[in-house]
Amino acid sequence: YRALRLDSGNYAWGSENVTKKVRILDVVYNASSNELVRTKTLLKNTVIQIDAQPFKQWYLKKFGMELGKKAKRGEKKDEAADEEKKSRHVIFKQKARASKQKLDPALEEQFQSGRLLACIASRPGQSGRCDGYILEGEELVFYKRKLEKKKK
Repeated sequence: YRALRLDSGNYAWGSENVTKKVRILDVVYNASSNELVRTKTLLKNTVIQIDAQPFKQWYLKKFGMELGKKAKRGEKKDEAADEEKKSRHVIFKQKARASKQKLDPALEEQFQSGRLLACIASRPGQSGRCDGYILEGEELVFYKRKLEKKKK
């Protein structure tokens, strides 16, 4: 069951403890060879770009806040409340969650572009699946620095 062509996989957002099936958009970095990036070969520990939409939808449902919006926050919340009716209990629950919520600025920047950097944790050539996790914290900073170096 070798993976010859894969377009999606399950990716985990570690800090939020959620996993979603998302589309794989592009291969961005591989430590062993740039040839693997050029040919878009999916291997374990390859850094790829994935679609952020499923995670944005989950975040909106869980916290009642849209990710990746830079518009005036007061107006947007009112419009969202008009579109979808929510019970008082749900509204208070979302407000309580949102008050405790702190999102990494580097991750927020990626949500605005609609593409997240992720790392492949499975071995696609052996299992036929391409699963992994979203890069966060120091690991994200490390790979962003590597990508900036590669561009120069």
